Amino acid sequence: MHSSHSSSSSSSSSQLSELGWDAEFAALFAEHAAAGLIPARIVRVDRGLCDTLTANGPIRADSSALTGADREHIVCTGDWAALSPGPRPRVVALLPRRTAITRASSDRTSHQQVLAANVDTVVIAVSLAVPVNAGRIERLLALAFDSGARPVVVLTKADLDEQPGVGEAVVAGLAPGVEILTTSAATGSGMDRLAAVVTGTAVLLGPSGAGKSSLANALLGREHMGTNDVRATDGKGRHTTVHRELLTLPGGGVLIDTPGLRGIGVQDVADGVGQVFAEIEAYARDCAFRDCEHRSEPGCAVQDAVVSGELDLGRLERYRKLLRESQWAATRGDARQANKRGKTEKAITKHLRATYRFRDRQN
Repeated sequence: MHSSHSSSSSSSSSQLSELGWDAEFAALFAEHAAAGLIPARIVRVDRGLCDTLTANGPIRADSSALTGADREHIVCTGDWAALSPGPRPRVVALLPRRTAITRASSDRTSHQQVLAANVDTVVIAVSLAVPVNAGRIERLLALAFDSGARPVVVLTKADLDEQPGVGEAVVAGLAPGVEILTTSAATGSGMDRLAAVVTGTAVLLGPSGAGKSSLANALLGREHMGTNDVRATDGKGRHTTVHRELLTLPGGGVLIDTPGLRGIGVQDVADGVGQVFAEIEAYARDCAFRDCEHRSEPGCAVQDAVVSGELDLGRLERYRKLLRESQWAATRGDARQANKRGKTEKAITKHLRATYRFRDRQN
């Protein structure tokens, strides 16, 4: 009896490990296991409900208990959750996220929107069928670096590239030190290399029309995602993916596909920006003043690099813009937290005053 129980538990742990489960997550889950809960990976989130994968297969669960939580801590695709089993499974808690891909919410508040959780590899899809959008690539790289995941830039639609080699050269200048793959879903070129690079939990990011669905189908080895034609004028496609979804890959590991991102607002990603624009930060170390803004200050090594042609002025301006946006969002976030603390303190003070008044009346 003992051996059959241990073999079934080892097979269930191997099923979980294919989804990204490991000893670290198991240790974090110990208290939930002791309470009779089971681990589950969030596949897709609907309003108040979510699809999950467990060692016992897929389970649809009620996630409403965590829906009203702080936006940054509501259930998200890629999360590991503690599930109460039974006829009406419920998500009781989330494990701490190892990494999280977040962007500033589209309503321009100081809130973050979590796009995917516990990601190892960020695949940034860039179409070679249209001119390269430098600012978008830098923003996505900043999100990826800041999350702690490893970015990979995948250039798609190489078969439609009218100036072979030009797009690759531009992207190489925008993503120093980042692995860049050139692929074509139509010819299959570069797809084997892509499959080797996508390890652990990977998330696909990029605008509509960048070829994310074709990449997903190639990695899955089947037509799972529908693909749409793209407008020739601007390279934009209709949103073929309308929700974030976690998909298991045939060779192990998982893929999170996301809808096309129109706006990519950044939220306090100064560390990520520093990694994307590493060469600017390296020049800045030689500036005469520590708080140099790299505009017209004397002894500015960054401006010297622009003048000598070593650094592109457009890249410097995009660096400044991203940093400004990140700092603004960070300040707004701090103000929101301070406001939240203020409200909590006011509520406590009000409660204490009411308690004292009640006590005084009793006396």
